[in-house]
Amino acid sequence: MNVALKEPLSIDAQSVAAVLSEVAAIASETIELREVFPRVANAIRRVIPFDDMGVVRIVDGDRVVLHAATHEHHTRGEECSDPMVLSAWSPRWRPRAGPNFRIDDARSELDPSYPMDARVVGKGMGSGLWEPFRHGSSFVGGVWLCANATHAFNDEHQEVLRPIAALLGSAVEHWKLWDKEQRRQQRLNGIEALLGTLAESLDVREVFQRLSDGMQPILPHELMVLTELDIRSRTLRVVASTGGCDIPIPAEGVTLTEDELAHRVEFEIIRDIPSEVAPDTDRQRLILASGLRSWLRVPVRQSGEVSGGLAFFHRESSRYGEEDAEVARRLADRIALSLSFQRLSEEARVAAEAQERAQRLEATVNTLARELESRGRGRIAGSSRPWKEVLRSVSRVASSETTVLITGESGTGKEVISSLVHQGSPREGKPFVAINCAALPEQLLESELFGHEKGAFTGAVATKIGRIEQAAGGTLFLDEIAEMSPMVQAKFLRVLEEREFQRLGGTRTLKADVRVVAATNRDLTAAIERHAFREDLYYRLNVFAIHIPPLRQRPEDIMPLAESFLEELGRSMGRPAGGISRDAREWMLAYPWPGNVRELRNALERAAILCDGTLITTEHLSFAVIAPVTPPSKVDLQSVERRTIQQVLQATDWNKSKAATRLGLSRTQLYVRLRKHGLDRPERTAEVAA
Repeated sequence: MNVALKEPLSIDAQSVAAVLSEVAAIASETIELREVFPRVANAIRRVIPFDDMGVVRIVDGDRVVLHAATHEHHTRGEECSDPMVLSAWSPRWRPRAGPNFRIDDARSELDPSYPMDARVVGKGMGSGLWEPFRHGSSFVGGVWLCANATHAFNDEHQEVLRPIAALLGSAVEHWKLWDKEQRRQQRLNGIEALLGTLAESLDVREVFQRLSDGMQPILPHELMVLTELDIRSRTLRVVASTGGCDIPIPAEGVTLTEDELAHRVEFEIIRDIPSEVAPDTDRQRLILASGLRSWLRVPVRQSGEVSGGLAFFHRESSRYGEEDAEVARRLADRIALSLSFQRLSEEARVAAEAQERAQRLEATVNTLARELESRGRGRIAGSSRPWKEVLRSVSRVASSETTVLITGESGTGKEVISSLVHQGSPREGKPFVAINCAALPEQLLESELFGHEKGAFTGAVATKIGRIEQAAGGTLFLDEIAEMSPMVQAKFLRVLEEREFQRLGGTRTLKADVRVVAATNRDLTAAIERHAFREDLYYRLNVFAIHIPPLRQRPEDIMPLAESFLEELGRSMGRPAGGISRDAREWMLAYPWPGNVRELRNALERAAILCDGTLITTEHLSFAVIAPVTPPSKVDLQSVERRTIQQVLQATDWNKSKAATRLGLSRTQLYVRLRKHGLDRPERTAEVAA
């Protein structure tokens, strides 16, 4: 800005020009002028000697804000916190648009009965100089200089101060716009800071008091109220409120008038409730009687529709403006998101709970059925020393929460031992859930074990709870653990270490309140050497190991098991066998039973059918046993497996359930082998046999 100085001046014109240039440069360095006002004052002091300097701006026509000062209490150019009204100055000293004025002797010219006059005189002011500045045609503030000496300023000083004031006035206007935006952004950022509070609970009511406390420095209020609106019934219900106001909050919904309902769509500001609100309803009369004067209400929108409102009340009139409405609207939008999430979460929770209850009921029924079936089998019978040692190990570990690893050949009764561990533990009354790790491919095993959320993968049309959740509070039995894929091993390791997991496609962490019992017929140490099994998982599982010896190593148990099986089969078949002949007993004791207890039971079931209620003889048993007693020196395992499955299918008249049971396989495992060997159709089998 070019401001011409009147000539002649005793003050060097070049010095003045240099000061103006320096002031302009300093002011252009930053929008935050409070940081550079001391430097501005030092520059001006080179052409106008003074002791104190201040810059003021007029707010709302009658209030003065001291933007900066350079006396001893404001050496950093800090802003005074409380605006002062113009009436605090005497008419002689009061900031005004013009003409500019000068105080030559403050002690004689000022009136100490005015607070500001008394203040400057008390601080030792002897003389003063004032120069206003404008924004357009409006008077917006000015600059004053003070000196301790009287008659410190003259007309030349007044002329020099005029262009300086013009420069500072322009800078202050820029600062004012920047400061307004900064304050606005700070308030909006304060709203964002409250998101953490909102996120602490799905129920806004639980954190509403803390939201109110956090809003006080951003949007002061005596009362904050969140309402829910039913447009169809024109009913308004208070969801949450906080504050020290005496207004009784209605417990039931309040019916709105048509006019009130129309105002709910946009924000509403009432600057003076007594003059703007008519006492038409009991609710309005209560508000009027409360002493509240200002009211700001913004709508809360969900899915584009007004679902309620957020209101602020204050005891001072004209307390809220449109800038406050923007701040309130920002909080209302965040609350609306929280309410929408709460509603969706509640709907999802109700649906998920219903589905989980149904799945848990189904799982419990299946689990109980399996337990009843296993308890009906006589596989616990036995008197040999190795078997008694197994039972002693079970008795030692059952009452603890220790993870158990059961090893032994296929068919030795590992699931029976795991069931005994469960029945002897404090978890006996809770579910015993078993899963065969070899029966399912990797992704299906992972889904069966951990469960999955809707949409987790193709075909996941609904949420499914996994076996870990089904076994909550009880025991999870992992059969054939060596067949678990490396990826599933890594995930299950976390279950053992952290006792927590997530469903496939889910983000919610669930607690794994299960005792783990694992079983395998493989050599896990050899699998670790081949990098087929994780060493860290092995050590987590092998806390307490129980090895079940094969039946050939405990022949003393063969006959007790056989008698127990026959008793059980007699009850289920309704036609018990007449017993076991002596030659059959000798044959049974001599046979190595490569399929162990499972093979023994299947052979006896077949023999019980063949004997037709008479004594079981060697002929019945030898026909029932499929595997040869003495294998050839060179065996084609594929051919043996195919021939064995074919013989069992023919013996069971192609009843695949019975064939799977006879072979000790699940139906899924049997179907896989049928397709592998081309035995999935009876006619094709007949062609091959021919």
